[in-house]
Amino acid sequence: MPVFNRIKCPKCNKKYDIRSKNNAKQFECKKENCKHKIILNGHNCNYYVEYQFEGKKFRQRIGPSKALAENVYRKIMVEIAEEKYLDKKKKIYIKFKDFGDKYLKEHSMVRNKSWKGSDAVSIKALNKYFSNKFLHEITYQDVQKFQISRAKDVSNATVNRNLACLKSMFNRAIEWEQFDGLSPAKRVKFLKENNTRERYLKKEETARLLQNADEKLRPILIVALNTGMRRGEIFGLEWKNIDFGCNTIHLYETKNGKERTVPMNREVKEILMKLHKNSQSSYVFAHKDGSQIRGVRKSFFTALVKSGISNFRFHDLRHCFCSNLVMRGIDLNTVRELAGHKSIQMTLRYSHLSPDHKQRAVDMLSNQMDSVSEQKVHPSDIRLQGEADIKKSILVTV
Repeated sequence: MPVFNRIKCPKCNKKYDIRSKNNAKQFECKKENCKHKIILNGHNCNYYVEYQFEGKKFRQRIGPSKALAENVYRKIMVEIAEEKYLDKKKKIYIKFKDFGDKYLKEHSMVRNKSWKGSDAVSIKALNKYFSNKFLHEITYQDVQKFQISRAKDVSNATVNRNLACLKSMFNRAIEWEQFDGLSPAKRVKFLKENNTRERYLKKEETARLLQNADEKLRPILIVALNTGMRRGEIFGLEWKNIDFGCNTIHLYETKNGKERTVPMNREVKEILMKLHKNSQSSYVFAHKDGSQIRGVRKSFFTALVKSGISNFRFHDLRHCFCSNLVMRGIDLNTVRELAGHKSIQMTLRYSHLSPDHKQRAVDMLSNQMDSVSEQKVHPSDIRLQGEADIKKSILVTV
């Protein structure tokens, strides 16, 4: 029966679907030790309509009126027959997991080069909370609960990346006409982040790290420390990108989507020329079979342990590059251009100065003040300077 009645036993709360064609006025609970007789009326029953659409079964609650339920069912059947029901149901009945797959294929893979490490990771985390829900079932409160629960396991920065992905997913769903209404994630605010790292290698730590690095890792570290290139830029580097004549490295695919030219200093040029002589691959950093090296996690960790260096990541090599430049007096805008940052704010985040360098700066100021105080000024010089200032003011007035 496409239109049926659902009742609940007031004694044991068990629910029943009554699909009989006859208009029965009484129903007996079938649960053992209950057998309660239920009087069927508008106060204890609700009518539902049930139908199939695109191979899926749908059920919709109407209310206590059987006549209204029959009218609704007939209207749905007409809309399906006239193909006016298609877009409506697609927008409403789409699972979060299914839309997540669509979002990755049609949005992330097309627009985000690092989608595997960003959107794919976020959607995997979001699926743990929302995979079995339809998009229209997710509420503002659900998103808030996700945010609170997720913050117990990961940093605020990670929670914010997940929330940003969720916001983008609902914006695309609205744009693609697969979600109708206001995004439940729109009003949820990002958590306050405190992810600024001031960890960079001191001179002796750098020397130990390079000394304990193996033959494959050492050239990679030298390039990272002297160019500030990102991890993906280093491992994706090809010989065609390097111009030894002009001492430059051309990066055509970067994180922010803009081409960048990186100058090579003497140390970088020497190590790359040495690699180039024995290279049989198009990639600068390659395995013996010529395939691209995609990571050095194990060898990098081993070198850190041997060097006694803790709380340090591969990405912090880029932080070292920026910090060392600033500590040597290079202006922030030049650092920004060399690092390929979009804004000066990002450069400020990566270029903290060491306490030792700050101390040297104030010591230099102190030395300057001492030299000024040591200069002897004769009283007559002060008088003559005062008279000159007075004469100058008179001439200006006239």
